Amino acid sequence: MDTNETTPAMVRRVLERLARNVEIARRRAGRPLTLSEKLLLGHLDDPESQELVPGESQLRLRPDRVVLQDILGQTALLQFMQTGMERVAIPATVHCDHLIQARSGGEPDLITSLTDNREVYSFLRAAAAKFGAGFWGPGSGIVHQVVLETYAFPGALILGTDSHTPNAGGLGACAVGVGGADAVEAMAGLPWELLYPRRIGVVLTGELSGWASPKDVILHVAEQLRVHGGTNAVLEYIGPGTAALSATGKATITNMGAEVGATTSVFPADPRMLVYLAATGRADLVPFVEQSLALLAPDPEVVAHPEDHYDRVLRVDLSRLVPYVAGPGSPDRGRPLSAVAAEIAKDGCDFPDALSAALIGSCTNSSYEDMSRAADVARQALSRGVRAKVPLFVAPGSERVRATTARDGQLDPLRDIGAVVLANACGPCIGQWKREGDAAGAPNTIVTSFNRNFPRRNDGQATTKNLLASPEIVTALALAGRASFNPLTDELEAADGTKFRLTPPPPAPEVPPRGFEDGRALYEPPPSDGRDIVLPLRPGSERLAAMRPWPAWDGEDFSRLPVLIKTRGKTTTDQISPAGPWLRYRGHLERFSDNLLSGAENAFTGAFGTGEDGRTVAELARELRARGERWVIVGDHNYGEGSSREHAALSPRLLSCAAVIARSFARIHETNLKKQGLLALTFESPADYERIRPRDRLTLSGLADMAPGAPVKCLVHHEDGTTETLALRHSYTASQVEWFRRGSALALCKRAGSGPEPAAAADLPA
Repeated sequence: MDTNETTPAMVRRVLERLARNVEIARRRAGRPLTLSEKLLLGHLDDPESQELVPGESQLRLRPDRVVLQDILGQTALLQFMQTGMERVAIPATVHCDHLIQARSGGEPDLITSLTDNREVYSFLRAAAAKFGAGFWGPGSGIVHQVVLETYAFPGALILGTDSHTPNAGGLGACAVGVGGADAVEAMAGLPWELLYPRRIGVVLTGELSGWASPKDVILHVAEQLRVHGGTNAVLEYIGPGTAALSATGKATITNMGAEVGATTSVFPADPRMLVYLAATGRADLVPFVEQSLALLAPDPEVVAHPEDHYDRVLRVDLSRLVPYVAGPGSPDRGRPLSAVAAEIAKDGCDFPDALSAALIGSCTNSSYEDMSRAADVARQALSRGVRAKVPLFVAPGSERVRATTARDGQLDPLRDIGAVVLANACGPCIGQWKREGDAAGAPNTIVTSFNRNFPRRNDGQATTKNLLASPEIVTALALAGRASFNPLTDELEAADGTKFRLTPPPPAPEVPPRGFEDGRALYEPPPSDGRDIVLPLRPGSERLAAMRPWPAWDGEDFSRLPVLIKTRGKTTTDQISPAGPWLRYRGHLERFSDNLLSGAENAFTGAFGTGEDGRTVAELARELRARGERWVIVGDHNYGEGSSREHAALSPRLLSCAAVIARSFARIHETNLKKQGLLALTFESPADYERIRPRDRLTLSGLADMAPGAPVKCLVHHEDGTTETLALRHSYTASQVEWFRRGSALALCKRAGSGPEPAAAADLPA
């Protein structure tokens, strides 16, 4: 039997443990509990002894599942090899969804990917089999959609090596995006640590109507919270409006909680989730969830008086919600679609009205319901002889969704208005888009139903401006060919010259009336014993290379470290560790690290990705490493927001970075830095960021006495010979300080007793 399945026995075991631990936590807290507290405290490793101070305590948790995508999964598995363990300790799966580049269409793109990435896919397949993980091959779908359809259930605690893992919150799971080291610890059977998060309650009332969709809920919430407003917090959706949203609609909302930095987002379990479980072949789980609906919701007192139980409360009346558009440049730049035309008409608008492309799909909006709404808009246009005025691309979220929408006719009208159906993969959402011609060579606007729209995110071009909207609005804008079009008020011209207005698509079926088609079988369960499987790591490969443990700290203070770069403004993980053409090197850290900070703005020069002498940040770092010197990065607010990509911490560590000092950090990136043995420090006064000048050197002293809550002393050596002393804060616990001293968190995992030393690169078989 495949031990990675979500079975009735597993669900019963998880919910029984959840109930026991919640009672202990409620007794100890002496108050009602919110939903996120139930889901997290219900997974405590030691509920009787765990310190329970919100915002302060590091919770030690026992996850139920780990999911790896193919990009970060490479480094996660390479790190897991260092533990020496023979098999994962909890259910785990590997999903091949990021490496398929969008070019001309689903089948040819998939065939090309199978050729281009054969070496990586072979390694992932072999490693999954060797270590007991399930393997979802290329074309099976985006990890988050597959998890929603196959593994997630209300009450589960899931870790995933992707920032949009919270997608599973749409099915009542507590799903958290983490770095590879976190995933490795969980796969090794160790407790996972998480700061006891703050709680933000989003009270939903009313019901969506007209053109409004679940996408508009989260774009509106993101506009309120901004990209950092959810940091170290969980977004909990409560109130009667939650029952008016389908499970996949809820997933769209929880998916994009990552855009405000939230640890995760959750919905209470309800009958809509039971419908989705049954429709996706998991009817045998429904009785267990149905019996636990009260457990899988906030305590009644919380719902009755949310201001007494949440750190912040937002209220959204779904019946008053209108279509939203966000961006370009940031997912929190939201406003009603009706305001876009006036914005474009003003001088200084930073994006063209004319669209160069429109894209539907990604893990955010790729469900049967999403495709049905978009298809309805396409049918309206076809009835008047209208086709898309710009290139239109559609990416189904999974093979199951593709096969079902092909059977039920949703893909046909989209193709008939000109859409190209891409592979069941991330594609343009994460930079895997090979655009034709010179469309991206000049300032251009695209509109997508994706979740992230940072510069260079989709096609690697800073000139491309991405607006985010729902699938049905994206379809309408593609028909008009301009961003200023508002289907609520504006008209299109039919083939016969008459004018007509699109009507809002009616409520779409949340699940297929005839059930889901499975499509092609692309899942491979692991063998019962994979110890004899040889991992195909080839010496001299440019795609894959074994990873060695980082050296331990030598016990000395860091003296006169050069500031390699001081970044200004938004510095996302896309800018620290860009994707696009670099994705092919994700399993070869040395090669991949040539892109370090290539998208970051240098605060001293205004240039991107270079130092004062014009050389790249990576070149400067390699020169310092060759001389045996450590160095420092200085960052601005919310440094490291965006994707969970662990490489944004791995590359600096490889190239001898000692510390990153910022005004503030995004949650996942701060944790990733800590896990890799780097110092993640913040200015005690954010204004001290301005005191760092060109060619400064920094001394970090007293590190031998580094302790929780104690600031780190920083002596700034200016080029003119003067010095300043700054206090730097950190959030390290005692155990996390040990990560720094030992060189990485993984060093402690190895010390926990996990088998023989991993093979060195030269010893690995070809």
